[in-house]
Amino acid sequence: MAQSAAHTTGASAITPVSAKTLAPWAVFFGILMLVLLYFVGAEQGATSLISGTGVHEWVHDGRHLLGFPCH
Repeated sequence: MAQSAAHTTGASAITPVSAKTLAPWAVFFGILMLVLLYFVGAEQGATSLISGTGVHEWVHDGRHLLGFPCH
């Protein structure tokens, strides 16, 4: 009872995702990354939106990792 090597297992085909469906998610994550980059790179500087040093302390190591000066 040998099975044929060409026997398919019934796997479903992969359907492509259209750019129209993907665009809102790309915009959302792009804006999210820009906000994150702002908080890591510029917050607690000349353009500070939040007073105090809390944000600076939360992103301090990330600043050094990405090469932003903060001292």
